[in-house]
Amino acid sequence: MKQQDIVQEMKVKPVIDVMAEIQNRVEFIKQLMLKSQVHHLVLGISGGVDSSTAGRLSQLAVEQLREETGEHYQFIAVRLPYKVQMDEDDAQQALQFIQADKVVTVNIATEVDHIKLAVDEAMEGNDFQTNGHNHEDFVKGNVKARMRMIVQYTIANKVGGLVVGTDHSAEAIMGFYTKHGDGAVDLTPLFGLNKRQVRTLCKELGAPENIYNKPATADLEELDPQALDEVRLGVSYQYIDDFLEGKTVPEQAAETIIKQYQRTIHKRSAIPTPNC
Repeated sequence: MKQQDIVQEMKVKPVIDVMAEIQNRVEFIKQLMLKSQVHHLVLGISGGVDSSTAGRLSQLAVEQLREETGEHYQFIAVRLPYKVQMDEDDAQQALQFIQADKVVTVNIATEVDHIKLAVDEAMEGNDFQTNGHNHEDFVKGNVKARMRMIVQYTIANKVGGLVVGTDHSAEAIMGFYTKHGDGAVDLTPLFGLNKRQVRTLCKELGAPENIYNKPATADLEELDPQALDEVRLGVSYQYIDDFLEGKTVPEQAAETIIKQYQRTIHKRSAIPTPNC
């Protein structure tokens, strides 16, 4: 697998027109809503740059549709904390920036804990080989991500809407999302952008600096809360972004990126089926 092949698939431009990207992505959201004949968008807001950017683009899209059609279009921002979120202040500031039509808060702690406990009890004493305490924390983190998506789709189903994703090309190339969790969405308006480009759009949209420059963290694991994405990935976003822009990066960084891309192809592919 060559760098140029991956770059072509991820569709990142080495240089972008920021305002054009904002307008194109708002228009993309609008046209998909019209085509799907839906009037609502739903998105979980964490307080990070990705959900803040996708949320503001979504809000702009529904506002323009209301003005253009005279019909009722609405964006619903969803807060999905597990117990008490450590960076709740950032999440609230993100909501102020987005100016969502509606905000719904659902704490996922009880459901996540019940699911994890029920599975642990069901498997106990059956001689299953597991990967230890640290891995169990990772497993629970994925339960959190999937529970958040269940809540978002429940809300979307109630109002007849679409769930917006926050995945961009710097995450997509690394498969850095939970399969059937935050990767299970109806549209991904940030795809084709790398991380620095998402930050640039967020800044242009008027977000405060502590939002658009906030260090990225999935914040799913309890043994290492607020662990930075770059630590988990084993490579910096600077190198990932440079790689996606077709630039030369250190050999070890390129090797890490390509290996992770190949390891996570299953996340970006349709569900495999036999040739019948």
